[in-house]
Amino acid sequence: MPNVVTAAMIVIGDEILSGRTKDKNIGHLADIMTAIGIDLKEVRVVADEEDEIAATVNALRNRYDYVFTTGGIGPTHDDITADSVAKAFGVPCDYDEKAMALLANSYDARGIEFNDARKRMARMPVGAAHIDNPVSVAPGFRIGNVHVMAGVPSIFQAMLDNVVPTLRTGAKLLSATVPCPHGEGIIGGPLAEIQKAHPETIIGSYPKYLDGTFRTDLVVRARSREALDAARQAIEAMVAGLAEAQ
Repeated sequence: MPNVVTAAMIVIGDEILSGRTKDKNIGHLADIMTAIGIDLKEVRVVADEEDEIAATVNALRNRYDYVFTTGGIGPTHDDITADSVAKAFGVPCDYDEKAMALLANSYDARGIEFNDARKRMARMPVGAAHIDNPVSVAPGFRIGNVHVMAGVPSIFQAMLDNVVPTLRTGAKLLSATVPCPHGEGIIGGPLAEIQKAHPETIIGSYPKYLDGTFRTDLVVRARSREALDAARQAIEAMVAGLAEAQ
């Protein structure tokens, strides 16, 4: 479908997989992508291993319109995202002249030594374009359809704000919610039949446990108002029919 734009996300870092750091970026990216009409289809969390990061980048960049990565572009030895993405694209990873100047000026203005560790934040795949960082100066970068950004949530969000205007967007998903006083075990069969009858929609069921009983929010999503309304009406009729049968 020409009006559908897709994306994937790669969260990089041993600290995420160990539980030491709790990710806050997936939800933010999902919110932004939904708001601008891009379908976030997949999220993977990958350890600080160069071959694994490179393989994941290649798998996802060939499948989706955009790939966003977070984490691993800082000054320490385990910040290997730039090297890994360069490996995925088959290009060298080197110090970027513009990034070196930005960082040198920033540290000089603060009276801080621009040492070898800090210089690592100026490394990126040859041919990559900068993603500006208004929070801490050190840039992210874009190469092909892959956008590489920081893992610190405030910096990631600021970088993403600069990326969003450059993205091709698609038709936004409309949504409607139908409250249902029954659990999924009761509605599973008829709801599946409604989904089959309305293939242009996405129907989800979200169970809740309230006041000692199971209930379900039924959410229908579609890119056209007509498709959305037709499925919603079918779901409402199903819920009403179940009530009458009680």
